[in-house]
Amino acid sequence: MKRYLLDTNVLLRFLLADHPRLTPKARRLFERAQAGECRLVLTDVALAEAVWVLESHYRVGRKAITETLGSLIGKPGVACPHQAVLTDALQRYGEKKCDFYDCYLAAMAADSGDAVASFDRDLRKFDDVELWDGT
Repeated sequence: MKRYLLDTNVLLRFLLADHPRLTPKARRLFERAQAGECRLVLTDVALAEAVWVLESHYRVGRKAITETLGSLIGKPGVACPHQAVLTDALQRYGEKKCDFYDCYLAAMAADSGDAVASFDRDLRKFDDVELWDGT
């Protein structure tokens, strides 16, 4: 079966339905995946970029971002190599006032048992993450 690594622009055209020429193409690709004709691979980077674009450019709220992108993870025809980590990162993003990448690091650390080395104070908001901050 053919696999496609999803670029953020295809993902956004599908989610936002905002382009008269590209949205139908993106929609057809997702329909093909749901029908089992192909497999779409949602990478960590594409999801993180989608969060950033939706938040900064389109001014979409955290709750809507979390719900919308969360619904793609585990969708029929969509493979997500780090499904549990991304689901956790989106949940953290919806609950805490932190950048998505901080939530992603916290989710990765919680999943792996590794500590995080950072000077970012926002990471202190996660009780389940060991933080090295130089002190």
